[in-house]
Formats: sequence, C-alpha cells, structure tokens
Amino acid sequence: MSVAPGASLTRLVEIMDRLLAPDGCPWDREQTLETLRPFLVEESYEVLDALTRKDVAGHCEELGDLLMQIVFQAALRRNEGAFDIDAVVAGIADKLERRHPHVFGTATGVRTSEQVLAQWEEIKQAEKAAAGQKQGRVLAGVKPGPALVRAQKIGNKAGKVGFDWPGWEGSFAKIEEEVGELRVAAQSGEAKAIHHELGDLMFAIVNVARKLDIDAEQALIDATDRFRQRFEFIEDRLAERGKSPQTSNLDEMDALWNDAKRAGVAT
Repeated sequence: MSVAPGASLTRLVEIMDRLLAPDGCPWDREQTLETLRPFLVEESYEVLDALTRKDVAGHCEELGDLLMQIVFQAALRRNEGAFDIDAVVAGIADKLERRHPHVFGTATGVRTSEQVLAQWEEIKQAEKAAAGQKQGRVLAGVKPGPALVRAQKIGNKAGKVGFDWPGWEGSFAKIEEEVGELRVAAQSGEAKAIHHELGDLMFAIVNVARKLDIDAEQALIDATDRFRQRFEFIEDRLAERGKSPQTSNLDEMDALWNDAKRAGVAT
C-alpha cells in the first residue's frame, strides 16, 4: 500500500522535537524566532538559486532546508503556547479551499486564470473587511519581500497618484541630496542618523532605477556577481604569483581588478 504524499512530515516534526528537547542539540535549543530570521531568508534564496540553475536535485534539497525552517519556527511557537505545525497546515489548507469555491464549492463561471485571480482578490478583500482591516490605502497590497523589490513597488504606487519627482533627473537630484545628508551623519558618528540617512539614500537610488525602467534587485544581483567573478580573477592571478589576497596589498589587487575589467571579465 503506497503512503500518501506528505505523511513523512510527521517524521520531520518528531526530529525537530527531539533536537529541541532538554537533552537535545545545544545549538538548536539556543535559537529564537529572531535568530532564525536570516536563515529563513537565506534558505528562500537558495531555493530560488537552485531553480535558476535548473538543479533538480538541489531544488529538492533546498526545499527541504526551507521546510525545516517552517517546522522549526512552528515548534518554537508551540513551545510558547501560540500555535503548532498543524495549525499552520490547517490554516493554509482552509484558505485554499475557501478561495477556490469554483473547485471546492458551488461557484460557477470561473474558467480562466484571470477570473480565478479576480475571484481570489475579491474573497481576500471581503475577508479583510470582515476582520476590520482598513481598505483603500494607496500603498496597500505591497507585500513584504526583498528590500529593493518592495521599495521599487512602493515608489511606483506612490508615483501613480502623483507623489513623485518628474523624470529621472528629479530623482537623481534626490540622490545627490541624500549623499550630502549621509556624509553629515557619518561625520557625526551617530549610528541612528547614519542608519536613517543610508536607508534614504538607498530608497532614492531605487527610485532612479524605477524611472529608468531598471529592476533594482536584479541590477544589484548582477553587480554582486560581477564583483565575485572579478575578485576570483584577482585570486587566480595572485595564485600564479604564489600569493593570496592576504599576502597582497590594495595597490596590487586594484591593478589586477583593472586587468579583469580590460579582459572583459563579467562584462
């Protein structure tokens, strides 16, 4: 007799309970919902990376790592007396049934993807209204996500109702203004002011990206990849000289960086 898909989730829950037991794993027992935050983000991106690379085996593994984070957090919430993994599963299962009345209910006339999405949004808004949540906010609907993506969506929504600089030039002037304010904050050495002004500068840069029709998130991803590839070029050239970054200096590495650019590395 075959086992129903999902039955093995019980084993994962039991393993997590064992790790969190008084005689379980010291590292796992030290974790909190706050310390697990970066791991959740990291595992989510590793799933996306496996998909991008079309790595089927890696995709399976990374989904497992991501699922572990969900089970881990649910276990910590259960220990607080808040909810458990069954409440998590029941919540999403109930939502899927509730928002697909054309499949699990009696709704008719829903035959296309567009109609499904329209129905989903209608049900969602009705649920929010019933819960007493305010409706009609201009920036409502922009979900939490990667910071650059969310900033770009927020700026775009505000721009659609006229709260925006005209053209990319106005947004670029805002960058120059924010650079000056960040410089003043950095000179003051006040951590809170530096944090504030750095965030303002990054938001201004995202707005320029939006005006120039550039995906800010992808632009930073590509820039980071270029940096990595060129740095690896530096490491390889240094290795040919019997050296490493640790035994080199900035002048030598900067010259090799320029060599990497001239050689067309990551162009």
